Amino acid sequence: MSLNGPAIRATVFLSEGDTWQGRPLHDEIIRRARQRGLAGATLSRGTEGFGRPSALHTDRLLSFSDDLPLVITIIDVEDRLRSFLAGAEHLLADCLVVLDEVHAFRIAGDGDG
Repeated sequence: MSLNGPAIRATVFLSEGDTWQGRPLHDEIIRRARQRGLAGATLSRGTEGFGRPSALHTDRLLSFSDDLPLVITIIDVEDRLRSFLAGAEHLLADCLVVLDEVHAFRIAGDGDG
């Protein structure tokens, strides 16, 4: 989907260890966003962070953490993104979701880099 103009950005905060029916939760959220035809979704892995229980998760060499913070950023027009979030409410029950109004656009290049 081409996106140019007012849009909404959903930032979903979750943990690497979060699962849905035996699969990584982040995989399921992104799979469903793609299936619904949303404009885009990106998964970013954090190196350190803490959330609701205030337990620090870090990738420092001696920490051996397998539950690092993850952030999924999803962007689309407001009605499509809000509809997706409403349909995925059961997946997002333990996640923090932040919504921002944004202006999305692509700059057309000449293909040389």
